[in-house]
Amino acid sequence: MMGNSSHAQPALAPIRLGSVTIETPVILAPMSGVTDLPFRRLARELGAGLVVSEMIASWAILRENQATLRMATLDGSPSSIQLAGCDPEAMAEAAKMSAARGADMIDINFGCPVKKVAVGQMAGSALMKDEITAARILEKVARAVDVPVTMKMRMGWDHNSLNAPRLAKIAEEAGIRMLTVHGRTRQMFYTGIADWDFIAEVKAATRLPIIANGDITDEDDAVQALRRSGADGVMIGRGAYGRPWAPAHVGHFLTTGERLPEPDLEMQKAIVLRHYHAMLSHFGENAGMRLARKHLAWYSRGLRGSAEFRTTAMKLGTVPEVLDLIDRFYDPLIAAGERRGNTRALALAEAA
Repeated sequence: MMGNSSHAQPALAPIRLGSVTIETPVILAPMSGVTDLPFRRLARELGAGLVVSEMIASWAILRENQATLRMATLDGSPSSIQLAGCDPEAMAEAAKMSAARGADMIDINFGCPVKKVAVGQMAGSALMKDEITAARILEKVARAVDVPVTMKMRMGWDHNSLNAPRLAKIAEEAGIRMLTVHGRTRQMFYTGIADWDFIAEVKAATRLPIIANGDITDEDDAVQALRRSGADGVMIGRGAYGRPWAPAHVGHFLTTGERLPEPDLEMQKAIVLRHYHAMLSHFGENAGMRLARKHLAWYSRGLRGSAEFRTTAMKLGTVPEVLDLIDRFYDPLIAAGERRGNTRALALAEAA
């Protein structure tokens, strides 16, 4: 484990992308079904350097699908909307609409490994196999909007085609302003170990700011990822499950050298309730209750009685029942002075 000394870690400086500055480049990853508006707002208010919307299909934006427009609701400034698609014209138009709705940044998804996206739609990480189409998308989107355009990708489709360094050069020439690299291939999905050393090869191939992503769940991971990749910032995904304060804590450590403790259980309970009510308000009571269940499960990890809490939370059908369960679970733990330890191992064990 690293010490608290500020000179034991790489420097973390603001990233300036034209009209947008990311003061502390510790970013909450875009995660489908997770980084909805309530979660993004919470992470931002707790101190995340930047939050990015869930991946949004370009065609759904163009059709002004109401559920999609709700996904694209902005959460403050700077705001980043992530778009996915394989048609350059549609991606450019979707970017224009997103910028017109107030997005400060547009992020292009070249990293999603899910079969429905990467195989069914030939979008996401499938675009890493088609550099010609990838270049056209990047150029069209970058020229379509005045706001900075960024891109998120993996190392490549598989270990026989690790072309992220070449795509980084293509992106720079196309006008992309920042790259996030997940240190896995598409074929790895979320298995194995993220290769932070490979990200250094991408960093060496371009002058663009690079954000390292993959298996970064806490301060120590972030330090090692920055050292090994030479990246300019980090992105946290699964490490924020049930810990929306994680990006803020990592950013604080990287900028000050001070390691903040996990919030005590009284504060964690307050965050849980705030998040739960925000989901009910945003999605409506029925959908909000259903979508909040996974968050309740993540918040409870590592606490005494969490298995029973999760099982019961999945079955309850009314809001008062859930609120009563939260009280009955947290209040005795708070009274006993219990604390939840570091949940790094549990975060890495989660299937995304």
